[in-house]
Amino acid sequence: MKQLPKGNKKLINAWAFYDWANSVYPLVISSAIFPIFYGALTIVRNSDGQIIDDTVPFLGINFNNDSLISYVTAAAFLVVSVLSPFLSGIADYVGNKKNFLKFFCYLGAVSCIGLFWFQLEFLWFGLLCYFLALIGFWSSLVFYNAYLPDIAFPNQQDKASAKGFSMGYIGSVILLILCLVMILKYDWFGFENEGLPTRLSFVLTGVWWIGFSQYTYRYLPKGNKKARLTRNVLFNGFKELRKIWVSLKENVQLYRYLIAFFVYSMAVQTIMLIATYFGIEELDWGEQDATTGLIVSILLIQLVAVAGAMLTSRLALKIGNIKTLIYINLIWIAICGYAYYIVTPIQFYFAAASVGLVMGGIQSLSRSTYSKMLPENAIDTASYFSFYDVSEKIGIVIGMFLYGIVAQITGSVRNSILFLVIFFIAGVFLLLRVPQKSVGERKI
Repeated sequence: MKQLPKGNKKLINAWAFYDWANSVYPLVISSAIFPIFYGALTIVRNSDGQIIDDTVPFLGINFNNDSLISYVTAAAFLVVSVLSPFLSGIADYVGNKKNFLKFFCYLGAVSCIGLFWFQLEFLWFGLLCYFLALIGFWSSLVFYNAYLPDIAFPNQQDKASAKGFSMGYIGSVILLILCLVMILKYDWFGFENEGLPTRLSFVLTGVWWIGFSQYTYRYLPKGNKKARLTRNVLFNGFKELRKIWVSLKENVQLYRYLIAFFVYSMAVQTIMLIATYFGIEELDWGEQDATTGLIVSILLIQLVAVAGAMLTSRLALKIGNIKTLIYINLIWIAICGYAYYIVTPIQFYFAAASVGLVMGGIQSLSRSTYSKMLPENAIDTASYFSFYDVSEKIGIVIGMFLYGIVAQITGSVRNSILFLVIFFIAGVFLLLRVPQKSVGERKI
């Protein structure tokens, strides 16, 4: 099939469609069904619903259930942060970003399917599947993000990035609703209880991810070089990364933006990962079903995030990317302060809607802002984006670690969320130091 030219509408749509395919993972596995499933499996409650035991034996040690999943999450992100610059450097030299994208897509999707067999008797297998699914998802994003400057011109990238996130939110909500109906109305499908349909949700996530990604693979360009993967290529990958690092230090705007992104993204990603666990343990759900309430709040976040991504894109066109990001960080500060005091489901829903509005905006605009700052003649985009992704992943490792430490010392997850305000405040000051114009007088 003839390769579509850069800026072609069909090519941009095909690229954005991968968000539709893979966004079911962060919603179903990271945010909604798996955290609730994991909590039900690892928390013992009395007849009044109060927690009496939340420890999990693993490797001969009794872990707090939240601490265990946090450690596994942090370990997986640490692996991703080490792998992504190495692999992206190779991908740019060999010119096979698509093959790397496929490999990690399939690794993540198959691992999601493996969660069907998650049980306490074989906890190591379930945690391994969770670990590999996380690596597959986030590693695939390195190569997916790296395609943005290859398929869209600078004046198209904000819109294309927002479109990808919007499609991802819509697609993931559709699957989540299907899974929710299957779980809550299990008798309609002939199931005896919600256990089996919950596990089947993990299978559907993997199948959805693999199936819909095929449309993206059909139209994405294969690469811009043709070279064999040899021993020398491995070392050339590191050489390319060194060149990127040098160029980052020479590009003041890009360098300062990466520092700011590292700081505020640390807080954003940590909040997204712990939100459901916070809702499980900190809210008084009363007679209301906590599972239904949590999934409703997550659906609310996803739906509002669609509008948030598009509104942010339009605002950026009027006042610039950096100013828009500053305003979004200020809103995050207000949300964290409010979240410290919430105790009821209604308050949690309001916070969820607020998070959704800024979550979609800060993710899509952060990605497109970085893409627009890249040198216009850059062809090794995967290496550039590996620094972007490594910044995000190391930030998550630090954020999850600090979240666990603060919660353990103070005895409350609420204090951890309030502590994250520091990073949003620092993010605002660092963004103020980013020059407003790039090479070629391109305003961002």
